[in-house]
Amino acid sequence: MLPNQRRDKIMELLQEDGSAKVLNLAKLFKVTEVTIRQDLEKLEKDGLITREHGGAYLKNIKAQVQTFSLAHQENLDKKELIAAKCLEFIESGDTIILDSGSTATEIAKKLKGFKNLTVITNALNIALMLGVEPGIEVIVTGGEFKPPTLSLTGQKAADFFKGLHVQKLFLATAGISLKAGLTYPSISDLVVKKAMIEAAETTYLVADSTKMSKAAFASLGALSLIDYIITDNGIDKKHRQVFKDNDIQLIIAN
Repeated sequence: MLPNQRRDKIMELLQEDGSAKVLNLAKLFKVTEVTIRQDLEKLEKDGLITREHGGAYLKNIKAQVQTFSLAHQENLDKKELIAAKCLEFIESGDTIILDSGSTATEIAKKLKGFKNLTVITNALNIALMLGVEPGIEVIVTGGEFKPPTLSLTGQKAADFFKGLHVQKLFLATAGISLKAGLTYPSISDLVVKKAMIEAAETTYLVADSTKMSKAAFASLGALSLIDYIITDNGIDKKHRQVFKDNDIQLIIAN
């Protein structure tokens, strides 16, 4: 991996987790700690991060958490369309899992007013948003806090889903790669998302078309893990065929 590529991946991790240790980054990228420190120096010089002893953290992360805002706010028009389409698959009496992230947050916004709905989530912003709705019961996982996504992650979050059975999961992804499948910047999220999928009868992947052909740092597994994908009409013919070949029903939000 070229230095620029490695620094891009380091930024992806920081934008997902909020902070990282030099030792852990060196192990992940299979380079020396000296190399990682040089990468962090360059990223700090570019004004993207702040270094601390033994690691670094994302610049302005405290302000983001204090205002309870998400880091990833791009393509909101597409995400709003996807969220509106998701409502067609949610019924009164359902128990659903809502993943963390900006697309899932858009879904949560549109659930206001629903009656007799149970929402299980690892996203603190979603929990606070829906927790005041009289017709919605909100259940929150445990786990380690990730500031940029305002979410809970790690093994404790994954363990929460053991023995649970729910009707529907609305799952997010950072990238959909033809080779790597569903990909994410954060390794700690993989166990959580696997546990969510195992607990759900039906899995809906919610991903805007810009996620296609993108590969983040860690792979969750093959596309066959999901049942449906809800995306926008920007998806190209190649990816339409890929989902068809994998027996995944494609749902287009217009």
